[in-house]
Amino acid sequence: MPTPPDPSFLYPDVAACGSLATALRAEAEGWRGVVPVTSPDSALLLYATVASTLPYREPLQISAWSHERRWSISGSEPFEGATLIDGRTDDLAEVARAARAWHDGTSLIGIRQTAPFVHLTGRFEVPDRDPGQLAESEWQRMRQEADELEYAWQEKYQALIEVAYAEPALRALYPFTSHWALRFSTTTRPRLSVVGPCLTAGSDGTYGVGRGFITPDIGRFATAGEAVALAVRQLASGLGSIALGA
Repeated sequence: MPTPPDPSFLYPDVAACGSLATALRAEAEGWRGVVPVTSPDSALLLYATVASTLPYREPLQISAWSHERRWSISGSEPFEGATLIDGRTDDLAEVARAARAWHDGTSLIGIRQTAPFVHLTGRFEVPDRDPGQLAESEWQRMRQEADELEYAWQEKYQALIEVAYAEPALRALYPFTSHWALRFSTTTRPRLSVVGPCLTAGSDGTYGVGRGFITPDIGRFATAGEAVALAVRQLASGLGSIALGA
């Protein structure tokens, strides 16, 4: 891999300001002394964080690319560490607008309207950490992710997610994935309590149900509906409501 150029070569305007934080302040009138934006001493030109006025938002992470002039952002919530927004752009002014909106407590949709490069992950904010709402937020993230996939088996995987979501017994659980396998928990992140079987959409067009991770040792089916129906029958009775995985 070629050695990345000196940051001052890709970002001469940032270097002239002394840090990415200072450059961001320069992009928006009224920032100085108002919005807490900082850059680490170890990488003044490459990184910055912007705190939010909302206690249920982590500081927005802003990073500069090392091989081309571009910036990435990531905004998450503090309980699960789940990403709410991300995005990348070569326009520092857009980054500044997104950062300002994140700090000011603008809604997630409002942030995207302010800075169109921002990508909403599908999750929504749950200020009171209600477990049921956290599960629904994760379901919405998974549904959007499945819709945005560009893999050859995207339609099969999306069908699996949608059919599982339509089943009340599964929708009441907290969903998560690993290597594109759909699994379920009776607790939210950060401490998951796995229940039920593992569902997969195979590259051969079939849907698998397994006791362990990925291996479809319970059965393979031609449709997502058949696989989901069996998964529901495999659930233990009396699981109760979702709890926080604290």
